[in-house]
Amino acid sequence: MHNIHIDNSFTDALPQDPITENYTRQVTGTAYSLAQPVEFKKSQVIHVSKLARELGFTDEEVQSLAFKNVVTGREFPDGVAPYAMVYAGHQFGNWAGQLGDGRAINLFEMVHNDQRWALQLKGAGPTPYSRNGDGFAVLRSSIREHLCSEAMHHLGVPTTRSLSLSLSGQQVLRDMLYDGHAAHEKGAIVCRVAPSFIRFGNFELAAAQGNTDVLKQLTDYTIKTFYSQITTTGKEAYLQFFKEVTDRTLEMIIHWQRIGFVHGVMNTDNMSILGLTIDYGPYGWLEPYDHGWTPNTTDRQNKRYRYGAQPEIGLWNLLQLANALYELIDDGPALEKILNSYKENYQTKHLDMMRSKMGLSRPQENDRELIATLEHHLQLHETDMTIFFRELAQVDPQMDTDKAFLHISMAFYDLENLSEPHQWSWLEWLESYLKRLQKEQDESGLDGIAFAKAKQQQMNAVNPKYVFRNYIAQLIIDDADKGDYTLLNEVYRMLQRPYDEQPEFDKWYDLRPDWARTKVGCSMLSCSS
Repeated sequence: MHNIHIDNSFTDALPQDPITENYTRQVTGTAYSLAQPVEFKKSQVIHVSKLARELGFTDEEVQSLAFKNVVTGREFPDGVAPYAMVYAGHQFGNWAGQLGDGRAINLFEMVHNDQRWALQLKGAGPTPYSRNGDGFAVLRSSIREHLCSEAMHHLGVPTTRSLSLSLSGQQVLRDMLYDGHAAHEKGAIVCRVAPSFIRFGNFELAAAQGNTDVLKQLTDYTIKTFYSQITTTGKEAYLQFFKEVTDRTLEMIIHWQRIGFVHGVMNTDNMSILGLTIDYGPYGWLEPYDHGWTPNTTDRQNKRYRYGAQPEIGLWNLLQLANALYELIDDGPALEKILNSYKENYQTKHLDMMRSKMGLSRPQENDRELIATLEHHLQLHETDMTIFFRELAQVDPQMDTDKAFLHISMAFYDLENLSEPHQWSWLEWLESYLKRLQKEQDESGLDGIAFAKAKQQQMNAVNPKYVFRNYIAQLIIDDADKGDYTLLNEVYRMLQRPYDEQPEFDKWYDLRPDWARTKVGCSMLSCSS
């Protein structure tokens, strides 16, 4: 492989667990423990993303044995000492204590074109933080993480990335539905990539253990390495750092809401300190638009992590981070002011985001009412979020309400049973929307054709045509389990250009099929992986 510029800033700056044996344990006063991947003798790389090129790997190098050995954990460049991070977290609102990388082993950091990347293997074996798990991962969850990480990147959402997907060559025992019916599945390894995998939980653990030295070292390291624009020191630096993390977290969640993505497990240990989407477990995209939907079977009853609650949970998680940083800042009102700014900024950013989805570039006083009425209507009858906004892009002020309704009706899951009152209410909303568009056109100074074209382009740039729906993922999983990766490669190509028309993939621009409504893996998923 090319001369990788290894620069292990995390392990150089932070304290290592003095125990080098790899067994499950509680630790204090440390940031990580050494952990070697299992040497899978029959491992096989089945997909490499185009991220490889961004990291500087040539096509020839990607095909080399050395590359395959790295991304499956069999062999590493000189000077590499794999490790697992330790952190804590609040899970479903409850303090869970020490957690850590139970299934992830960090290999090394590299710098390419002045960009820092950390490479991490998920599913490569146990670590000191594996708790009751075995440190392995199965093919179905690994496919979902590998493809979704890259799909989110191309959707413009801040995210961790995925370099490769491999079979480990061994079977893994999993109880997929947690119903006492465990079965063996194909084991897999994902090579995850991000500037850093530090989470809110890293700070929470140091604070909970009362280890101010480690907390300060971790915070100073994170600021110096990833928030270098902060040039002050002491309390002011820590406050600015918290404000930056708050803003990045909000930006990420606004993107989630824009595309209808539901994370499913917004525990504080699953919150990136860089504002990246991290840990793709039981995620999903809204198909029927529903603020109350969660893809996580574990969350079915309380729906803590439902789509409509994601902004609120983001704030709750930031409060836990503020509590952890308080030891360094000792200024409750200042932290509270930053948290309040999240609430205020959310209102503004959400309104702007919804305007962009609706093709409204000139704010008007009644926009909030127009948007609120739309969101109400979308939940009255099963309406596909992705298709609705994509079709709304084709509506222009020259249309009458019947023609406009014909476009959006493509998004209804059961058009035949749409009640007459509901249809009339849609026509009434469309009439208001068309008037609003006419006002927009008048202020733009464009003729009807030019305005319609510009509006459609604007909307299509923020409303994807293709998202990684759960039923598509399940079809890929079913084929891959038989050793057929054709569909995996096809969908990967599609997901690289989610906003383009791509007529060759039109079959994926459709409502979720009826057979997928309740099929395992296509509607809700467990955390089992």
